Amino acid sequence: MLLFETDDIPPADRVDAYREAVVAETGSCAIDHEPGADGHVNKRIEAWHFEPFALYYTSGSGFRYWQTSRHLRMDSWNTVSIITVPAGKGGFIWNDHQQAMTPRDLAITNKSAGYWEVNWSGTGATLCLLADAAHVGLPDSMIHTAVPQISHSPITPLLLNHMQALHRGGDHVAGGASANDLGQATLSLVRALVASVGAPPDTRRAIADETLLVRVLAYIRAHLTDPELTPARIAAVHNISLRSLYRLCEDGGLSLEQWIIRRRLDGARRDLTATEHAHRTIDAIARSWGFTSPAHFTRRFRQAYGTTPRAWRATSAPTTGD
Repeated sequence: MLLFETDDIPPADRVDAYREAVVAETGSCAIDHEPGADGHVNKRIEAWHFEPFALYYTSGSGFRYWQTSRHLRMDSWNTVSIITVPAGKGGFIWNDHQQAMTPRDLAITNKSAGYWEVNWSGTGATLCLLADAAHVGLPDSMIHTAVPQISHSPITPLLLNHMQALHRGGDHVAGGASANDLGQATLSLVRALVASVGAPPDTRRAIADETLLVRVLAYIRAHLTDPELTPARIAAVHNISLRSLYRLCEDGGLSLEQWIIRRRLDGARRDLTATEHAHRTIDAIARSWGFTSPAHFTRRFRQAYGTTPRAWRATSAPTTGD
């Protein structure tokens, strides 16, 4: 959902308009802008809500955004931010800690952590999850301990993949029946991320147990296209037995194999009618989603959707005009 765009705002008014929009969403902060190639500030903000989180995608000309403890004293709104820089040359600073930000990196912080800054130069973008710290439900000290350690957490790629998926599907699912479930899954991954590098052993184990199913499903989503994704591998990655994995899924009300197959089918069905995949064969798309047997793929596709992959592609592919 488009929240803010500078295109229709006079260049002289864009800095103030952007600041007003951002402060309304994130609370007290400071912002510096780097003009774009045309000499003006150019910004676009999109937002989606998955309670208790808001997801923001900000793009345009370069900038610096920062918060300090002074900003917390100004509005008493202690927010937790999880940030990646999917485009541009970015950076993250927390007190004396500095790191470059690429599309493969995450940063986490909150307003009580002291000085922190995210930036990019040139044309770029940030993708940010934001929630009230009270909803995350972890001590500030635990989050502060985790800030410089995030790159060492095994949860980082799972949460990063999850954020990217939320961004891709935001317009379709935000505000829908599944939005709250996605928000709770996001909350579990954020708690697991912080605990994995910022919590004492007893707390880390408790949160790991609490978030295990969500982490398992996030791992599966991140590896859906791998034909060697097996229950045994999933169990091994999470240091549990195969029997424990099946019991965990059953307690969560799902069949592991059926859950994997359905999401692979959903991915293949999308690709079959996507313009960017129009040149690929049905078999190639099936293989890219982990189906090694064309006959098995066709049978499962018909069972799930009541039609064959070929018929679905023929009737659902977008048409182009002259």
